[in-house]
Amino acid sequence: MKLLLFDIDLTLINTAGAGRRAMIYAFEDLFGTQDGMSHADFAGRTDTGILKDALHRQALDWSSEIEEKFKQAYFENLKRELRQPNPKKRVLPGILEILDILATHPKLKFGLLTGNWREGARIKLEHFNIYHYFCFGAFSDDSGIRSELPQIAARRFEQIIGQTVSPNDVYVIGDTPHDVACSRPFGAKSVAVATGLYSYDQLQAAHPDFLFHDLSDCQIFLHLFNEMK
Repeated sequence: MKLLLFDIDLTLINTAGAGRRAMIYAFEDLFGTQDGMSHADFAGRTDTGILKDALHRQALDWSSEIEEKFKQAYFENLKRELRQPNPKKRVLPGILEILDILATHPKLKFGLLTGNWREGARIKLEHFNIYHYFCFGAFSDDSGIRSELPQIAARRFEQIIGQTVSPNDVYVIGDTPHDVACSRPFGAKSVAVATGLYSYDQLQAAHPDFLFHDLSDCQIFLHLFNEMK
């Protein structure tokens, strides 16, 4: 049995920047500054880490209460931004077919590994009608440190199936060097896909175990896991 852990933004879906805009507006709503997240690095980061960095740059203190208030403002802004028409918003090529096949595959199981907060992940994936495919995952609520998320996801899956999962059978699938890097401390394999802000060559420089331009050919993608022993 193999466990595939999917990143969300620019791996499964393209929200056309709805998450970034929602965070910017939420920060303005709470703190009254329009540039609170102007220098934030969003790609491959956890939402908690992004918020803490923004607060630090504005000389503002983080607390769990502040984070909770920010999350609620962010979720409301996210819903609004996702409702705005934008031709770039879509489920990325091959994803629907891959999820349909994985949903009934006897030996390939899958979940989420994302820097999104759990509720943000739900809002995004429900907007594109693919949230129902995922019964578990690891989120920024679990840890603001992305490298801790593969182990959290694997242990959560073990609780569901009642047996252990070898790190060698876990695959982290994402579109940034952060996704590649976070797989290593746990000993998982990395699958990079150049559907985001990083080019194929940039991802190749991060030395993933496997690399795709995109997942439009789902049979080639799934064949990878069927071949691995």
